[in-house]
Amino acid sequence: MSGRLLEDLLGRQTPFLDVRSPGEFARGKVPGAVNLPLLDDEERRRVGLAYKTLGHDAAVAIGHELVSGDVRRERERAWCAFAEHHPGAWIYCWRGGERSAISQRWLAALGIGLPRVPGGFKALRHATLAVLERAPREKRWCVLGGRTGSGKTALLTRLPDAIDLEGLAQHRGSAFGARETPQPTPVSFDAELATAFLRHPGATLVLEDESRTIGRLALPEAWHRRMQIAPLAVLETPLGERVANIVREYVTEPLSQGEVPADLQARYLDALQRIERRLGGARRREIEAALATGFEHGDHGPWVERLLVWYYDPMYDHQLRGKTGRVVTAGCAPTVRQYLLAQRVDD
Repeated sequence: MSGRLLEDLLGRQTPFLDVRSPGEFARGKVPGAVNLPLLDDEERRRVGLAYKTLGHDAAVAIGHELVSGDVRRERERAWCAFAEHHPGAWIYCWRGGERSAISQRWLAALGIGLPRVPGGFKALRHATLAVLERAPREKRWCVLGGRTGSGKTALLTRLPDAIDLEGLAQHRGSAFGARETPQPTPVSFDAELATAFLRHPGATLVLEDESRTIGRLALPEAWHRRMQIAPLAVLETPLGERVANIVREYVTEPLSQGEVPADLQARYLDALQRIERRLGGARRREIEAALATGFEHGDHGPWVERLLVWYYDPMYDHQLRGKTGRVVTAGCAPTVRQYLLAQRVDD
């Protein structure tokens, strides 16, 4: 019963009051969670030390001493404001134990009743892993492939039955794919992915063709295995259009969103250095010169085109040769979109 409850909580976009310490929260969270800790990191450290040296009762007493008076009132005010703005919220700590129980009692004394997640964040973590492990057996899967810049993500995000892995990972999935926004932790990524699956409609799941890793995050092994045998729809886009897509997505949009040109250029130079072994020194230097010219004069097409033709396209063609038996359709965006939508109609 508790497993179904936890999945239901995740799947219905439940708001969570997370009373763990900020350090614990930073290592992993579930969607919809807001961190309003009972104990901050230093207070938790002191309580934990007391528990080890003096025992449970002494640790609880020290915790109550640390969180008393104005400190307690301020934390209660924050909890009350959260509960007021998030009807249907649940509360949890690490294992659904002392901290969430104390927070729940204090809120109840103020006339606010919040249910407690059984087993806390640890149980939610186990629930997300269980969902990710069984997901490949529960739906038909179809993978959307295509050369870099072909517009796969734009097509994917317009489909009702797709999950955007790169969006959840906050990374575009290539050597140049890092974004200004940091990637989530692996624990948070797993929770986002499991939650997206629980909320996914229909019997066919569409995903973009990815390697095992997206930036520094790894796809669940069960998902990656399933993607390697799923039917493959290949989006074919002319080179000029792909160049324009890359310039817009990797240069124009980041700059319009406030990224500093020098920082963006430095990030791409760093990425270029990392692929030099496969690209070759002479070509790396030529792209680097074109990159500098692009940021100086605003013409980014030349370095992007060289990068596609010399690096990404040969790598993609090599990979596609091992997947030809899985290709079920190939063509322009309307053709591929029509095919993928037809899979939904057939559900």
